[in-house]
Amino acid sequence: MPWMSPLARIRDALAGQRARDKDLRNLVSNLPYEGLDKWKQPNRHFRNNGIKTTKYSVLFFIPMNLFEQFHRLANLYFVGLAILNFVPVVQAFEPEVALIPICVILALTAIKDAWEDFRRYKSDKKLNRLPCFVYSSKEKCFVEKRWKDVRVGDFVKVESNDIVPADLLLLYTSDPNGVCHIETANLDGETNLKQRRAVPGVCITVSNTDILLIIHAVIRTGCLGFSHPDLVLKQHLVYLKGHETKAMLNNNGPRYKRSRLERRLNIDVIFCILLLFTMCIIGSLGHYLWLESMPSVPLYLVPQTDGHLDTPSLSSFYKFFSMIILLQVLIPISLYVSIELVKIGQIYFITNDLDLYDEETDATIQCKALNITEDLGQIQYIFSDKTGTLTENKMVFRRCSIMGREYPHKENGMFLCGPKRALKMYIYKIKILMFTKSLPPNQQETEVILDQKLLRQIRGTEKIDAYQDFFLALAICNTVVVSMATAKRLRVSARLTAEFQQTNQSNPLDTLSSLVRRAGSWTRLRAPITSETSANDLTTQGQSVNQTGGQTCSLHVPPQGTAPAVPAGKLCYEAESPDEAALVHTAKAYGFVLMSRTPDSVTVQLPSGAQLRFEVLDTLSFDSNRKRMSVLVRHPISKQCILYTKGADYAIMELLETPYGEKQQKAIASDTQQHLDCYAKEGLRTLCIAKKVLCDGEYESWAVQRQHALAAMDNREQLIMDSAVQIETNLCLLGATGVEDRLQDSVPDTVMTLREAGIQVWVLTGDKPETAVNIGYACRLLEQDDLVINMSCKNLCYWEKQSCSADPRNVDTTPDISLVIDGRTLTMLMSPDLRDRFVDLARHCRSVLCCRVTPLQKSEVVKLIREKLKVMTLAVGDGANDVNMIQAADIGVGISGQEGMQAVMASDFAISRFKHLKKLLLVHGHWCYSRLANMIIYFFYKNAANVNLLFWYQFFCGFTANAMIDHWLMIFFNLLFTSVPPIMFGIMDKDVSAEMLLGLPELYRTGQGKGEYSFFTFWISMLDAFYQSLVAFFIPYFTYRGSDIDIYAFGTPLNTISLFTILLHLSIEIKAWTIVHVFIILGSVTLYFIVTLAYGVRYLNYSGYWTLQAQMVDPMFYLVCLISTVIALLPRYLFHVLKNSITCSPIVEARHLDTLEPSTRDQWIKEWRSFRGRVQDKTSDVSVPPSPSLENLQDDTKQVKL
Repeated sequence: MPWMSPLARIRDALAGQRARDKDLRNLVSNLPYEGLDKWKQPNRHFRNNGIKTTKYSVLFFIPMNLFEQFHRLANLYFVGLAILNFVPVVQAFEPEVALIPICVILALTAIKDAWEDFRRYKSDKKLNRLPCFVYSSKEKCFVEKRWKDVRVGDFVKVESNDIVPADLLLLYTSDPNGVCHIETANLDGETNLKQRRAVPGVCITVSNTDILLIIHAVIRTGCLGFSHPDLVLKQHLVYLKGHETKAMLNNNGPRYKRSRLERRLNIDVIFCILLLFTMCIIGSLGHYLWLESMPSVPLYLVPQTDGHLDTPSLSSFYKFFSMIILLQVLIPISLYVSIELVKIGQIYFITNDLDLYDEETDATIQCKALNITEDLGQIQYIFSDKTGTLTENKMVFRRCSIMGREYPHKENGMFLCGPKRALKMYIYKIKILMFTKSLPPNQQETEVILDQKLLRQIRGTEKIDAYQDFFLALAICNTVVVSMATAKRLRVSARLTAEFQQTNQSNPLDTLSSLVRRAGSWTRLRAPITSETSANDLTTQGQSVNQTGGQTCSLHVPPQGTAPAVPAGKLCYEAESPDEAALVHTAKAYGFVLMSRTPDSVTVQLPSGAQLRFEVLDTLSFDSNRKRMSVLVRHPISKQCILYTKGADYAIMELLETPYGEKQQKAIASDTQQHLDCYAKEGLRTLCIAKKVLCDGEYESWAVQRQHALAAMDNREQLIMDSAVQIETNLCLLGATGVEDRLQDSVPDTVMTLREAGIQVWVLTGDKPETAVNIGYACRLLEQDDLVINMSCKNLCYWEKQSCSADPRNVDTTPDISLVIDGRTLTMLMSPDLRDRFVDLARHCRSVLCCRVTPLQKSEVVKLIREKLKVMTLAVGDGANDVNMIQAADIGVGISGQEGMQAVMASDFAISRFKHLKKLLLVHGHWCYSRLANMIIYFFYKNAANVNLLFWYQFFCGFTANAMIDHWLMIFFNLLFTSVPPIMFGIMDKDVSAEMLLGLPELYRTGQGKGEYSFFTFWISMLDAFYQSLVAFFIPYFTYRGSDIDIYAFGTPLNTISLFTILLHLSIEIKAWTIVHVFIILGSVTLYFIVTLAYGVRYLNYSGYWTLQAQMVDPMFYLVCLISTVIALLPRYLFHVLKNSITCSPIVEARHLDTLEPSTRDQWIKEWRSFRGRVQDKTSDVSVPPSPSLENLQDDTKQVKL
């Protein structure tokens, strides 16, 4: 590197900063400067492509980590106390000893943070070393480089299914039109393909100089868009890389949610602080009164060097701070670290649960929120999307109506359901194999059995134009991308999951998930393969094509020839939504095959074999306001401008020709509407198909307005929508379709189980009411015996009672109430004057179904219920329209489905099936909450029971803040002897087995509301700690009173009794013993005696030298320890005995059932559940204990006020 003066370096650095800050970048190719020194590179001012998501560096780790940790007020508090102990007048014990607890806590937290950061470093290293192909002027070909070595100004080649290493400018593709398609699922979660074009005006020639000049001109005058190509051969120019890419610049970091348990914990910490200050005030006043009660100055009060002695009031003021230092353990300094360790262990068990693994998608549950696992056990309301969450979101064509005539496709309906489905599928595939010699792709969208009546109609001559237009609309009016079946893309949800799954599973903190969000500039590419590439050239398991030849591919343009026609059987369709794929496959099944699509044309093969190439004049994309999309094409034969439109039924019906038109059109519209209503009642997703023929003058006039709207700078979106609405009028109805979105496996059982667990289930969907209600009955959200309240703007509230009075069991009972409401009515009810009344009505309903709601309304409903009812909420969805709802709830769960990864990226937990919610909440949620709640309560008890021994001793030492236990042993007591058992208790304890929690969902209700961790349980434990400390102190005191033992000989049995009491107290609380619990508890006792004995032997200057050894040869020591421990634990033991025998809770009964044989236990559960189903309103008469709050819930249901 040549020498440069400091001033030159400063000028170069400032020039680089100015170049990076410019909105317009002037880039120069690196090819002529290849191999030159860094200071001679034209693009040296721009950052490298290396990604760094770590928070710390090796050099500055300690100061930066301490700075982060001191954001916690608790750490500042304990550091302040340790510093205060260095002041001689308030010193409670050796200053160095006071630093040990906080230093150990800071060190443990630093080790955890370093481990997390090291995981990020390894992930960064793995990403930065991924290979890519960069053109080399020396080698005259593309050479393999690592991602971090890519520089601004390099030419990069990206092949099919490759990941893009940086933000690239598309220069050339193998497509003659310069078009490619990308998938940005790792960037924004969207799995639909996006179309990109090469920069116009770029000429790729043999001369590298020409390339440089033209590219330089383009970059100076053009706009640098986010273009990621995906055809077989593509050249790009790197213009943004590393931390300058849009993915890194848009990274805001993960959201932080505080659990309800953590909020309650902070309140109890405040109570402990108040209790500590009360005890310190008592000590200060006691010291003052003790000094005032003395007739003269005692000899042991040594004055200062100048002979001055502090007054009693000043001395008591100093003792206040000394007492704070002495009793500081009352505030659990290690509790927060212990909670984090417990949550890591809980997440480990959740992520390694095989029942939460989905074999079809090869995906496990992802835990992205470390700090709210316990909230899974307190959920009271679940808000769920329908499409893709309750259903598969794999659309299958079921029925259609064309020109007012309905074609039910009965065989296709029988093919999709029933016990003979597998046999029918087998027969169907055999028929396909006989006629086509090949099997169709294994996708539900392609499973279409033709309706013979419709097939004969197409082959006939009657109304052939209308039927042809219907299927042409299905094939044309979409955004489906066509490629060969051999070039099918690899979806990110499968490939990246397989690539990084091992790292995700081995990291309970899920740091890689946040890393993927931060370093999300990867973009999955796909490309059609030319017919010259055979299937044998492709690697298996979805690997990239032509990887071996990538290094020798030249930058120069290959000769273009006319590719032969692609057989229809080898076509592959990539659609933005499953609905589009189902309709295109249906059109293909009837002979209208979508052959190719370019930005300017679309080619369709007719049943006769002839191909029609339509010129695409414009595409009016779908939006949530219009609820439809249109494609304007020019017919290749008639040269007419035809507008094909598809959309929601209500959005199309109101745009048809005036009712004063032909009677036939009115009859077709009426019959089609009846068919649509029938489809909706069957739970099918409906779409209307329409067309419009425009004259040339009308089209030209509209095209001018369209161009003005596209070129507008102000209010552009509204002008574009207005132009679309202007042309989408006076449509001619062609027909309608009904597509089935089947329920996922075990959805009805999951909904019923969640409801039995005391969880209110709401479904918020954008579907029409008829479809949503049908799905509601199918998934058992609504029952046939329910009293259904349908609310709409037309008739604000009317009742629909279905088969309620016909059942004799419903005599003298109040039926369960369900509410169905549409989006417009919901908007009215969300107004301030009706909001409270709506919440009051909804909370008395067993289930609520909201239809035709927008994403914003979903989030508003969640916020309203959470804030008004003060309940724990969970939102679950799978698409981008569910993100607001997921983020508004206390816990957001994303489902990795067919609508992209936006919901997963915004969620706290990610699952692959709705049925996984059952075990996630009822088992893991219950365990996480129960374990953590009991562990926190035990932690407060443990510290209070130990520190109160020091407090009682102050009454006998003049409140001088002295201790009868050695300071080192006091530190070891909390750091070594009693630290690990509560952590193991919080990770591994099981109050009830998973089988019982799933078999009796009512057990989940014990965690709802206040749950096990409440104001009452906290203060009961604190009072128990005070009682045990009194017993542990005064029994040895009265035993040794009048003897000649010193204070350390008196403190040794106190410390031993406290250890035995605390550990045996934990043994009483443990519900499920394992070898780990036994080993930890016995190991803690053994460690205590070993350390205390070794400490007493080693330090000869220790005032308690050989103290424990002398105590252990005295039988009185063992007798005192035994009697004190038994008396101290007797109330706690009697409380558990009475609780488990007289007033048995459901949890206790469930533990009793766990002791039975599995067959007997399962039979008992089955009989009890069946009996409860027959006598649902009389569960209190069942011999088994009723579910918590079940009677209250039924009383609330009977008091419904409408």
